[in-house]
Amino acid sequence: MSNAAYQRLAHRMSRLGALGEAAAMLHWDASAMMPRGGGAARGEQLAALAGLSHELFTAPGMAADLAEASAEEPWAAANLELIRRSHARSAALSTALVEASTRANSACEKVWREAKAQSDFAMVRPYLEEVLRLQRETAQALSAVTGLSPYDSLMEGYQRGVTSAEVEPVFDAYEASLRDALPRAEEIQARRGAPIPLPGPFPIEKQRELCRRLSLRIGLEADHSRLDESVHPFCGGTPSDVRITTFYSESDPAKALLGVLHETGHALYERGLPEDHARQPVGEAAGMAAHESQSLIVEMQASRSDAFLSFLGPELQALYGGDPAAYSVRNLAGLWRHVSRGFIRVDADELTYPAHVILRFRLERAMIEGRLSIADLPGAWAEGLNALLGITPPDDARGCLQDIHWHDGGFGYFPSYTLGAMAAAQLMKAARAATPGLDAALAEGDMAPLLGWLRVNVHGHGSRLGFQDLLRAATGKPLDPQDFQDHLTARYLLEA
Repeated sequence: MSNAAYQRLAHRMSRLGALGEAAAMLHWDASAMMPRGGGAARGEQLAALAGLSHELFTAPGMAADLAEASAEEPWAAANLELIRRSHARSAALSTALVEASTRANSACEKVWREAKAQSDFAMVRPYLEEVLRLQRETAQALSAVTGLSPYDSLMEGYQRGVTSAEVEPVFDAYEASLRDALPRAEEIQARRGAPIPLPGPFPIEKQRELCRRLSLRIGLEADHSRLDESVHPFCGGTPSDVRITTFYSESDPAKALLGVLHETGHALYERGLPEDHARQPVGEAAGMAAHESQSLIVEMQASRSDAFLSFLGPELQALYGGDPAAYSVRNLAGLWRHVSRGFIRVDADELTYPAHVILRFRLERAMIEGRLSIADLPGAWAEGLNALLGITPPDDARGCLQDIHWHDGGFGYFPSYTLGAMAAAQLMKAARAATPGLDAALAEGDMAPLLGWLRVNVHGHGSRLGFQDLLRAATGKPLDPQDFQDHLTARYLLEA
């Protein structure tokens, strides 16, 4: 049972959820459809929605209802606790600060597109300085009510219950293991010889057809989704109207294909959230580390597995033609599980990808804590990447300008990527143990057994459980980085 005060809160959250969905669609449109001249107006629209949402959430009636509300049913009780948590965070911020941050993020993100294209950090620097100033102000205000450090207060907004004190030793241990694992993987790879390049050409129309067909095949419904193009691939929209984007390269079809499989993993999570709790905090995803686990279990764990590659090879050959040897499992694995020390995070292999995240985690925490200025970011980036992977970016486009996140105000997000990768390995291990024939199904291009397990053990919980409790429920233990290490060893560190 829940009382009248809780019912009023739930009604208000439903309205706020609808406003959030409207903002999500405007964000998608800004990246996928909006003409360049619409940027200034779009920033004002998003700022107005953010300000309106903040005013509704922090209105006096909310505090009164929160003081009176009660709920006994488990989902309602969890929802009430999440509303309390979100309200405390929102009440710590002024509407003016929320609107200013939204406006600054939108302006910076638009300039970043040009700066990245021209590899000109100076162009975006003043905009990023303003974004950081407002993020630091936000972090300080949140810290006062959460009791967490300013940086951890931002992290909590993306994945509750995970702090930098927990993340840092996990990342330090991974960095230490990479010192031995990376050269060993490179040696094994060199002994295998170079894979055969896929024969072209790769017309974009054919790529688009394949990407959409595979996205639908692995479970995304056509009447609840769209596939479009953007500078930075992403999944947006709403649970009933999911928007995924990618970008196409006529010389490399893997960029779009694997990107779409990744974003489809995100989209499947959104589609699997509990409809009975739509537009309520408890009906949302369990956080961004949980979300990344779902994109990566589809892309890295399933789609790049030998089993799925045995299905995908003939599909690719039928579409593009050429030497059948290029489409063998061994050759596709050599192409799409190739280990290399690269500059670009989104192109990185599983082994080196965490190094890119570790770098960003350290830099963004230093920026929020005031130990690193925006002016010094390019140099710190170059030094950090060299320390982790032994390479130095030749320009800022392949350095600190490559990601959208900070330019759009996303400080505290990056740890979710590697926490998600580790969780994906742990979840896949549990899914295989619980679902006999999972790999046989993947060899037929059938992800239904995996998706069915995820629907029950991950998606259907919404955000009722936090990240660690979700993993405990699904796998019997909290995050265990060893499962990720075991996966990497089996895939990259054993002689074939």
